[in-house]
Amino acid sequence: MNIRKIIRSKIRLLPFAAMLLLQANFSCAQTKNIQTGADQTELYLPLLQGKNVGMVVNQTSVIGEKLVPSVDSLLKLNIQIKKIFGPEHGFRGDASNGAKVNDAIDAKTGLPVISLYGKHYKPTSEDLKNIDIMVYDIQDVGARFYTYINTLADVMEACAENGKELIILDRPNPNAYVDGPILDMKLKSGIGRFPIPITHGMTIGEFAQMVNGEGWLRDKMQCKISVIPVKNYKHGMEYVLPVNPSPNLNTQQSVLLYPSLCLFEGTTISQGRGTYMPFTVLGSPDLKGMYPFSFTPVSIPGKSETPLHQNESCYGLDLRDYNTAKLHRSGQINLKWMLELYKSFPLKEKFFDMSQSKQMGNIDKLAGTTSFKEQIIAGKSEQEIRQSWEPGLSRYKAMRLKYVLYK
Repeated sequence: MNIRKIIRSKIRLLPFAAMLLLQANFSCAQTKNIQTGADQTELYLPLLQGKNVGMVVNQTSVIGEKLVPSVDSLLKLNIQIKKIFGPEHGFRGDASNGAKVNDAIDAKTGLPVISLYGKHYKPTSEDLKNIDIMVYDIQDVGARFYTYINTLADVMEACAENGKELIILDRPNPNAYVDGPILDMKLKSGIGRFPIPITHGMTIGEFAQMVNGEGWLRDKMQCKISVIPVKNYKHGMEYVLPVNPSPNLNTQQSVLLYPSLCLFEGTTISQGRGTYMPFTVLGSPDLKGMYPFSFTPVSIPGKSETPLHQNESCYGLDLRDYNTAKLHRSGQINLKWMLELYKSFPLKEKFFDMSQSKQMGNIDKLAGTTSFKEQIIAGKSEQEIRQSWEPGLSRYKAMRLKYVLYK
């Protein structure tokens, strides 16, 4: 009898806590069976042997159950890695959000680390000099405003300009559903560069194919890419990230809530930056007396040095135990929290005023449309807001199917 039949046959005999434990064990089993592109060294070592290799990597770039950094693994396999390229948060993933990162020499390997979130975002011709082939291996979380897809496109463009092939070691998307307004390209910025919804529903490998296929590189250039696909994976399958993707996504819960909660970076509501539970709580000093739950942001080096509402008690929502499976079952980001907190907020004119904030700021750029803020202020219903995303969202879903690798 397989595990699903066992669970069904015993389900009426189990208390709720035991049921949750079995579900968790089943999810862990699914995750354990998944082999990322990086795990399958036998598929890409032949492409790297005898070549000078550049690697776009960070702390999520690991291989196997022991989570050995892919750079270390490939060096031991005699692959000639010449340079490391690091995205936002740096090669070691210890720089705060938005913090500029300098070039450096990696203390462990002695390799030069070129920052793609410092003096420039795209590798220069000089950076790629003496590099035969590039490897991209970074865990993404599937949201338009998460900057690793920007780094991917910049690396693709640099490779296309300089005649370099790019190997993409694919990894699962933990938020593999499609939802949100399509970015109005008039609002293009560092937190939104492509005409895609908030959750794009693609892995990095699939997204790279879309970038090529839709001609999104400069002058519609084409990057020569080889995708090493994830094994035993399909969209909708739960995937527990083995390594935190960035300093403020430090739990699986925060990763799964991020697409919904990051929109609050365009408001005066704290998402918990400056605490050890970021992107799992929401609150503001102005909501005192309306919610019993509270937290106090403080300066935390390497996570958030100057958080919104620093050293002030914030009152609001505790989402640490929210059932994130609801998001995946519905295939939708959660808009109810935005609607609720705006309705509860006593100073409506202050809610979207980010003039004194050091957060990302602009709600229009985060949402990808100027209408979202206007709809919240006008008291539009969730259904009315979602209807306004059409027909763009449906067109995107149809277009996406051309590039899907995992059914």
